[in-house]
Amino acid sequence: MEISDIFKIKKAEARHMLPATAQTGFTSPATHYLEPKIDLNKELVINRDATFFVRISGDAYAHLNIYSEDVLIVDRSLKLNSNNYGVIIKEGEFKIAQITNNPGEGPFEVWGVITYVIHNVR
Repeated sequence: MEISDIFKIKKAEARHMLPATAQTGFTSPATHYLEPKIDLNKELVINRDATFFVRISGDAYAHLNIYSEDVLIVDRSLKLNSNNYGVIIKEGEFKIAQITNNPGEGPFEVWGVITYVIHNVR
């Protein structure tokens, strides 16, 4: 049986990397125009088709360092492990929780794993 290139999984694109410079002496003030732009989707998103951005309203999750107007990056394709933060559905409502091995948390459904929290610093 022969395997063709059609069925091989494509390797993920490289993350943002600055090119190495071979220049000596003083750098030109215009060299920052040569650097590639940072694409936050490439840097922060693992699986684009399963990733959602959720804006938080209110400070109900301040004990988890998640505040009003923060943006959560939630990946639904990841498996929730112990001590990960996740968006769960409990008693018919979306909630944010840090999952522990405590069996007293009651029944809930995992909606997605929080991979990043983007804070507004103003």
